Amino acid sequence: MMNLLCQVAKYLIIVLMAFYTLQCYTVFRKKDEEARQYLFLRQNMLMLFMHFVAYVLIYLELGEFEVILFYVAQVVYLVLTLILFRVIYPLASRLLINNMCMLLCIGFIMIARLDYDECVKQFLIAVAGTVLALLIPVIIRKLRFITKMYYAYTLLGIGMLGLVAIAARTTYGSKLSISIGGFTFQPSEFIKIVYVFAIAGLLTHARDFRRIAIATVLAAAHVLILVVSKDLGSAVIYFITYLVMLFIATKNPFYTLAGLLAGAGGGVGAYFLFSHVRVRVQAWLDPFADYQLTGYQAAQALFSIAAGGWFGAGLFQGSPTAIPVVEQDMIFAAIAEELGGIFGICLILTCMSCFIMFINIGMQLTNRYYRLVAVGLGTTYGVQVFLTIGGTIKLIPLTGVTLPLVSYGGSSVLSTLIMFAIVQGLYMLRNDEEASREQKEAQRIAQERQRGYGYDLNGYPQGGAPFYGSNGYSQGDVSSYGTDGYSQGGVPPYGTNGYPQGGVPPYGTNGYPQGGASSYGTDGYSQGNASSYGSNEYLREDDFYDADENQQGASYYSSDGSMWEEESASGGGRKKRRFGRGRKDSKK
Repeated sequence: MMNLLCQVAKYLIIVLMAFYTLQCYTVFRKKDEEARQYLFLRQNMLMLFMHFVAYVLIYLELGEFEVILFYVAQVVYLVLTLILFRVIYPLASRLLINNMCMLLCIGFIMIARLDYDECVKQFLIAVAGTVLALLIPVIIRKLRFITKMYYAYTLLGIGMLGLVAIAARTTYGSKLSISIGGFTFQPSEFIKIVYVFAIAGLLTHARDFRRIAIATVLAAAHVLILVVSKDLGSAVIYFITYLVMLFIATKNPFYTLAGLLAGAGGGVGAYFLFSHVRVRVQAWLDPFADYQLTGYQAAQALFSIAAGGWFGAGLFQGSPTAIPVVEQDMIFAAIAEELGGIFGICLILTCMSCFIMFINIGMQLTNRYYRLVAVGLGTTYGVQVFLTIGGTIKLIPLTGVTLPLVSYGGSSVLSTLIMFAIVQGLYMLRNDEEASREQKEAQRIAQERQRGYGYDLNGYPQGGAPFYGSNGYSQGDVSSYGTDGYSQGGVPPYGTNGYPQGGVPPYGTNGYPQGGASSYGTDGYSQGNASSYGSNEYLREDDFYDADENQQGASYYSSDGSMWEEESASGGGRKKRRFGRGRKDSKK
């Protein structure tokens, strides 16, 4: 019975995730705000339903009442997060909020399946991080002096990373974490945010090559300390983030190309200098060559992904715990095995949606510093996702970084929540810039009005000569117009229906001319004078037409319009000749 429920649940979870992911992209086609809000609400319902289905399976597997309480606590947290961000920051990006909660939701499901106790710790850290994240957007919007502290950020970053290189404990061959008062955290996860703020400030003021060189040296100092600490995953993130920010700041591809060549040279050097790097590269090239030792983790990850196929084995139906450190480094392999390749692709697309939003927000900001910060944070997030998933599927060597908001890791979750909150603050700054531009335009219009040629609330000029009414039509002056926009009074005058009447030539109330040298009937057809027309608009006299618009006279036509006799050109007699149905002559 349990196996049947798992099979049904896995397909339901895949469908719910697929619909959620689809709406991450269709939202950009929605122009109506009400339709967008409805789509965001639908995403929330899909997320909560998926969460419910997964925790039903977790409860049935573990059989403990505590699981139900934990599930309720997660639902309250997710709902409050969605509501509080919306209430406190009505201008915040709903898509980013939804994606943040969805990624956390997936993490809660998979970590609870892998290690329930670790999931409880992850949840508590996420709650604390969300409380902090609710304060950050207002700081970004109000405290503008943070844009001037980039040298302080630089010293803080280099100092903290140097402390890690000296005092941190070694984990899996790398110096990563520091323990203070019983709490263990990974400084490089938080310094990467400080690093982005520092580089943004340095490049904002880099107007010449000398300043660019200074910024490059300071960025290289961060990367080299990480290399010495053997934290190569973070070193790659810092390095690529700098290259992208440098290109955005200078628009010079030469600098980017030079940086890529330097990075490639550094990678080759690291391979020969550090045995830790050589082991990972060899395990990437052939994980089965030393399956029992160095290649075991990579090989087990590949086995899990292959076992899952497109639709997965179902929660608790696979063996992801056979992968070492699966909840941190290899959680994507566990997701692919039990929830399937389709779910894994949807997860990647959801992460990509977050990256696109980060970059989109950054490129729409006019403030140079904030633009670089948004692009830098977006690059940091995108590169981390790429390194984690790429290492799991053997696209690149393993780097040991976590999948943001999904993998187990307190420092990673906390720093990513802060990152999302900063981008939310930048998103609201973008809205503030748009409101400021609209206010400046309103002030310009007011100044024009004071100069005698202003505009009313509808955008129509009024006052001065000529001036316009509230509907945009000119009134007053030599040629004045009525409220319907038609000219009346003056020369020539027009009636209320817009047609001229009186004067030379005069027109009737229906807009057709009547009287004068050329007069027209009440139906608008000319009659009288050398060429006169009948009431049906067809010529009479020189060339005659009958009432059926058939010509008669020199050339005769029958009543059905076919010519049936014509006058002979020689002699006076008539020569009758039958013709087929002829073409009617054109009207006047």
